[in-house]
Amino acid sequence: MDIHTDRLVLRPWDDADAPALFELARDPRVGTAAGWPPHTAVEESLEIIRNVLRGPEQYAIARKDGTLVGAIGLIGHERCSYVEAEDEFSVGYWIGAPFWGHGYAPEALRALMEHAKRDLAARAIWADHFEQNEASHRVMEKCGLEYVRRQPAAEMPFTGENSTIVIMRREL
Repeated sequence: MDIHTDRLVLRPWDDADAPALFELARDPRVGTAAGWPPHTAVEESLEIIRNVLRGPEQYAIARKDGTLVGAIGLIGHERCSYVEAEDEFSVGYWIGAPFWGHGYAPEALRALMEHAKRDLAARAIWADHFEQNEASHRVMEKCGLEYVRRQPAAEMPFTGENSTIVIMRREL
């Protein structure tokens, strides 16, 4: 199922997205802020599409002209320790560096929250970010998520640094 906004289409991932995904995901500024390593080859991006991004409620974020700009997806309480109920979901997203500052993340997040409420009967949306990721925090605030708590320092995957995780939530 595709989700449309004025400028974007949230759509299922396709193998043909691998080269564009690689171009965005190889930038170390993107993945390390979200807790994953930069991609090192198109083949790795294809493997990630097939084994991670092609899951239920996982979407490529593309502009209406087809240009891939990022990813967004929902996970339920069974895969997220802080989601409290079956009718609540956690959202994760990232936008490729060439597309930062264009408002794509809040636009995609608002659309996904509306989909969750309308089609999945979601009651609340949760999200988290590493404390130093101010851009992600601003996106969450723009979309109405409010601060819930901080979790003590956790080791950031692939960097070895410790970072506090900020957890936010919004009733739908």
